[in-house]
Amino acid sequence: MRDSEIHADAARLVEIIRERSFSQGAEVKLASGRSSNFYFNMKPTMLHPEGATLIGRLVLAKCQALGAEMVGGLEMGAVPIATAVAIASHAAGSPLEAFFVRKEAKAHGTRSLIEGLTSGGTIAGRRVAIVEDVTTTGGSAMKAVEAVRAAGAQVVGIVTVVDRRKERRTVFRGRACASNRCSWRRLSAEVTGRPTLAL
Repeated sequence: MRDSEIHADAARLVEIIRERSFSQGAEVKLASGRSSNFYFNMKPTMLHPEGATLIGRLVLAKCQALGAEMVGGLEMGAVPIATAVAIASHAAGSPLEAFFVRKEAKAHGTRSLIEGLTSGGTIAGRRVAIVEDVTTTGGSAMKAVEAVRAAGAQVVGIVTVVDRRKERRTVFRGRACASNRCSWRRLSAEVTGRPTLAL
């Protein structure tokens, strides 16, 4: 994608997130355990036809820049993102396989922690990008990083759609990036004045 297309897509995605996924006022508890008076529920954007398309194209551009061969992250937030990226990559003629990491291995069937792989398939030795919808502390992304590294993958980057700008940088640099030259990608585009679209 050309820079002008990326900026236009990002600007439109910010509008959709404001309309469909952002709220503020009452205090809510976040997945990180922290409380906040502003909240992003990204599902209405990720499951919206235009929102999903834009997320797919923008995250794909970042994954390609990182040299990723696969894209995925922790359920539930990463599932629609990884799916959108896989579809966008096929349409662009440079397919990236998608996967997701379960919060815990299921007790039946294959008992897999990492899903989306073919029977006998592996992510060992593959260059993977970890994605998530909203980042506060980076804890969810780090669970996915740890799981895929344990399976032998090389994590080349973390791409998040909305950055709440808390302790995430320290967490990613200290645990994800420093030892594996992993990088976190963001695009500065204000959603509310505090959080940013982080693609």
